[in-house]
Amino acid sequence: MNKIEARKKYLELREKLDNEQLVSKSISIANNALNLPIWEFNFFHIFLSIQNKVEVDTTPIINILIGKDKEILISKSDFNNLSMKSYIFNEETLLKKNKYGIPEPINGKEFKENIDVIFIPLLAYDKKGNRVGYGKGFYDRFLRTQKNNIIKVGLSFFGPEEIVEKKEFDQRLDYCVTPEKVFSF
Repeated sequence: MNKIEARKKYLELREKLDNEQLVSKSISIANNALNLPIWEFNFFHIFLSIQNKVEVDTTPIINILIGKDKEILISKSDFNNLSMKSYIFNEETLLKKNKYGIPEPINGKEFKENIDVIFIPLLAYDKKGNRVGYGKGFYDRFLRTQKNNIIKVGLSFFGPEEIVEKKEFDQRLDYCVTPEKVFSF
């Protein structure tokens, strides 16, 4: 399956999830994330879910991070140069959805240090940790600016897919967490 086919298939599958399934599966993903060997680290970057894309709700994972007293980082995208910057996320952070429906900080402090763990949105992934996103390459570019040992964790409602297409600049995941299990690559 190529990336265009994977995007179409998994966007359609996500659209079929009702709100109860979305909530239940997102909580299961958060619970399974507790089994990852990442909790000794301090700096966690996490995406804020795009509701109209039926993404994994990251609120349960954010609550775990808060409970474990971790430094939480979120991104702000620049669609002119397809880049992202990290901002510290706390109770004072004000959010606003951009024109693509992505919640982003409108205040706060940019984070310029190295990130330990990053939770990455995706549409599909394979058994080798190759990820299919929306196609703009934001996360692949962002990951190239980080230290080599950043732990990359995908979040998905579904299991792996056979993906035959991989580009040179694609960044592979270390883990993918689903409602049923954690895949390690």
